[in-house]
Amino acid sequence: MARAALPAGGGRQATAGVTLSRLASLVRPANWLPTVLALAAVAGAWQLVASSTTAIIPTLGAIWSAFAGHTVALFANGGDTLAEALPGLAISYVVAIVLAVAMSQSRVVTRAVLPLAVALNVSPIIAFAPPLSIAFGLGRAPRVVLAAVITFFPSLINAIVGLGSADQGALEVFQTLHASRWETLWRLRLPASLPYLFAAARISAPLSLVGAAVAEMVLGGTNVGLGIWINTASANAQLNLAWAGIAVLAFFGLLLTGLVAGLEAWVLKRRGFR
Repeated sequence: MARAALPAGGGRQATAGVTLSRLASLVRPANWLPTVLALAAVAGAWQLVASSTTAIIPTLGAIWSAFAGHTVALFANGGDTLAEALPGLAISYVVAIVLAVAMSQSRVVTRAVLPLAVALNVSPIIAFAPPLSIAFGLGRAPRVVLAAVITFFPSLINAIVGLGSADQGALEVFQTLHASRWETLWRLRLPASLPYLFAAARISAPLSLVGAAVAEMVLGGTNVGLGIWINTASANAQLNLAWAGIAVLAFFGLLLTGLVAGLEAWVLKRRGFR
């Protein structure tokens, strides 16, 4: 039987139709109105409280004025904090995945590593600052390490759960085919863990900024970074500048989260998860 020919440009028209339907879904009030209403409620409550406690909480207008007057300096300091957070995130993410793989292959490794990881997670991050400053000095290295410490545990737990989420039926097929452990890991367990690994990245990416900023506040030794900016502004009772720094830190966190979410959507769609 002859196959019916598609009209010329049919593929392009279908793609355009899908794109238009996605854009239409984005502009539906149900998709954006709750966020707008929530932001408006928070802004209104903030203004209401700030109007009577300006010495403690600056108004949104004062914060905006501080941001507008120091935009370049704020983003320059944000870039310094980001330069400390990203290496820490990368280190913790790679180490977490490697350890999760080892734990998925050996119960002995799991029993050895997991209690240490839990102990590291429940330890206050500030407690690591003095020994790290002695070991690495007051440069960028201890800040990178602290950013890695604070992001390690969520990455490890998500990687462990992801590697254990492979379909049981698929595992039985691999066993029937006498696939080796590494073939099963590479061809089944790692692909199945992708949603969990991206979930870990969405949690850890903004958390790395928090770790870097806290490290700047605690360690000192430099005059750059949003942690230093917030500390200095607070010490000088310039709360509008401090909150402007917090807002820029939140912006970088949202930016990292959005980048991870976009990469996640692209990768998972190509892998057939969506």
